[in-house]
Amino acid sequence: MLDAWILKMAWRESRGSRRQLGLFLSSMVVGVAALVAISSFGTNLERAVDEESRALLGADLMLEADDPFSEATEALIDSLGGEQSRRVSFSSMAYFSPSQDTRLATIRAIEGEYPFYGAVETTPAGAADAYLDAEGALVDASLMVQLGIEVGDSVQIGRYRYAIAGQLDKTPRENELMSLFSPRIYIPRTRLDTTLLGMGSRAEYDVAFRFEDGRDVEALVDEIRPFLRENDVGFDTVEEVREDWDETLTNLYRFLSIVAFVAVLLGGIGVASAIHVYVRRRLSTIAVLRCVGAVARRTFAIYAVQAAAMGLIGGLIGAMLGIGIQALVPFVLSDFLPLEVPFSLSMSSVMAGLALGIGVTVAFALLPLVSIRRISPLLTLRATVSHETNDMKDPLWWTVLGTIAAGMTAFAVANAPEPQVGLGYAAALAAVFVALLGVARFIMWATRRFFPSSWTYIWRQGLANLFRPHNQTSTLMLSLGLGTFLIATLFGVQKTLLGQIEIAGGADRPNVVMFDIQPDQIDAVIDIVAENELPVIARVPIVTMRLTAVNAQSVDAMREDSTVDLSWAHRREYRSTYRDYLNESEQVIEGEFIGEAPPGEEVVPISIEQEIADDLNVGIGDTLTFDVQGLSVPGRVASIREVDWRRIGTNFFVVFPTGVLEEAPQFYVVLSRTENTGQSARMQREVVQAFPSVSAIDLSLVLSTFDAIFSRISFVVRFMASFSILTGLIVLVGAVVVSRVQRTRESVLLKTLGASRKQVVRIMVIEYLFLGFFAALTGLVLSFASGWAFAVFVFQTAFRADLPATVAMLAVVPLLTIVIGLVSSRGIYNRPALDVLRADV
Repeated sequence: MLDAWILKMAWRESRGSRRQLGLFLSSMVVGVAALVAISSFGTNLERAVDEESRALLGADLMLEADDPFSEATEALIDSLGGEQSRRVSFSSMAYFSPSQDTRLATIRAIEGEYPFYGAVETTPAGAADAYLDAEGALVDASLMVQLGIEVGDSVQIGRYRYAIAGQLDKTPRENELMSLFSPRIYIPRTRLDTTLLGMGSRAEYDVAFRFEDGRDVEALVDEIRPFLRENDVGFDTVEEVREDWDETLTNLYRFLSIVAFVAVLLGGIGVASAIHVYVRRRLSTIAVLRCVGAVARRTFAIYAVQAAAMGLIGGLIGAMLGIGIQALVPFVLSDFLPLEVPFSLSMSSVMAGLALGIGVTVAFALLPLVSIRRISPLLTLRATVSHETNDMKDPLWWTVLGTIAAGMTAFAVANAPEPQVGLGYAAALAAVFVALLGVARFIMWATRRFFPSSWTYIWRQGLANLFRPHNQTSTLMLSLGLGTFLIATLFGVQKTLLGQIEIAGGADRPNVVMFDIQPDQIDAVIDIVAENELPVIARVPIVTMRLTAVNAQSVDAMREDSTVDLSWAHRREYRSTYRDYLNESEQVIEGEFIGEAPPGEEVVPISIEQEIADDLNVGIGDTLTFDVQGLSVPGRVASIREVDWRRIGTNFFVVFPTGVLEEAPQFYVVLSRTENTGQSARMQREVVQAFPSVSAIDLSLVLSTFDAIFSRISFVVRFMASFSILTGLIVLVGAVVVSRVQRTRESVLLKTLGASRKQVVRIMVIEYLFLGFFAALTGLVLSFASGWAFAVFVFQTAFRADLPATVAMLAVVPLLTIVIGLVSSRGIYNRPALDVLRADV
């Protein structure tokens, strides 16, 4: 029961220790601030998406297809009425003058006033309203900056040349990060070179609607859904766009919240460390209170009230700081957001952060406070009475620890896209904590057990500080090791992802892919490659087809059966090839690869990729029937291949044997390799000028694009990880400060025995060197384990460690520990010996 006496004693007992407790309180402030900022941003983001979902779609309804709309679909479109706008989207090479640069871009051919809602933001302003009438073009801002293009220059797409009317800064449904994959160019649909949409090309055809009569679009879609499904027409509504963006962006800020929660947990560790040292200094006071009649639970309540007050103050300060940090979050995430997020105060987020600050502070403070209940009053009379207790035998200690674990798990599950992901994250984080504590315990045991007695005194004394009474080995291992673990994991994952592209573009593999080459163009394209003294690594024919039946069951019949859930493998357009050999990127895992069609067989043996086999639910001996430009071609699954899709080249879901598709309409892909960007640019320029419909991918640009994308993602994660790093540094400083009394006593005793200032400093340097090195090494080893898990189970590739970052962190973390330790311990050598010795009397 709380009463005035407990509150008064809690206030009085905090005298003389408020600075030290305040230092650890600041670690909790940082974590709460991060959580409040992210939570408030998430609330505002959800509100902004709800309010701007119509602008994100740019219309009330949009119908989409991979082929030009059929007559029946056009009739439906006409019957829907409303204001309409058309768009055709496809990839094509763009040739810029006067720079003579070429680049693969996403072309959007617009007809009408799309978007009806929201706006296409351009420089200069108003260019989006004029380029259609002027038959000009709008070019992505990132591409214009990269190539040094200016408004007024020209771009050639296919056979037509367009004056650049302005640069695209922002468009509906697209953020800046998307433009890195494929920069966008807007042109008038009325002046589109239709030869770019010939055989072999892939395009998306859209029609956008704006209804002024206030009709129910969702009800309209439900009504026409069967027709759309039968004719392979997709649709987007405002509600669907809102739900899609809500899911995507919610997962983003949930991930950031979990990263911020690590800072809160580190702050809790700092609180537990501070309270542990604080209680040890109050042993005699607690014993006196027990002697004058204070029961154990009232004595316990005094210090629990202090912990709750720390949590309340830390939560309040952290919440206010988080409100300020919230203004920075939209700037940090600007590359990932499709809209602007206005700043507004979310009281629910503030209250949640406040509650979390109090809860975590009290929970972690209770771990060292449970021992107060067992302090004997005899401690005031006889110093020989032991006050050391084994908390692990106390049921209350386990109850508190279980509450902390349950709370951490609940938070992880609540902020994960799926419960099992949250459970996995909580388990992984717990494993990291346990591993760091286990290593700390092992270091203390090993240094005592295998103490190097032959070393010099200074080295022996510095090493002995790792296991001496009142050591801070566990606290520093947690704070430093966890921070190292987070950063090293980030670098490792980034290196692994970039490594996949580097593997794809090895020294002996093609780095230029030219595609959409028509049969009457193939020989001339190969001649251009040869004239540039470059190799033709592969010349691959491609035939487009659609799946019409699986094991004699019609795909159309499956589509009409609402009980059958068709996968993407049933509905997609297949681009297949024919050859009598396997590529180095594929291997047969089941059946036998047959490279030449047996004469007289109507059902030809084919080889399919394993994921397609799983999605179609077929195996060896099953039949697949394809429509090849109007001709039905049945195939028998003779082999199933595993394909390494990371390698740049021509990989296919379905491979036919030779002797079947040679006469079918087809186009070609040519693979080559250049030694530098100059060679690549020159060859691409000559090919595009001769054949505008041919497109090319330069792997060097792909690598630079992925590097830019990962750099931006890394910046966001590093921004959030900085809260954990800052918290860890505060915990590090606090651990040194709370042990200052013990260090002062040791320093004075060494000084009394004749040790110089230099020797005392060297002893501290050695201690911090060992602590920093062991913490960094442990964090790096754990990061290798987590990086390997990400690589194998998430990205399904080989793990690649970032060795330069590893070496740097192994040097920086110990150096940082030494600097902070020495700065925080300054002046202890100057304390008079008599003052310290009197304090022990």
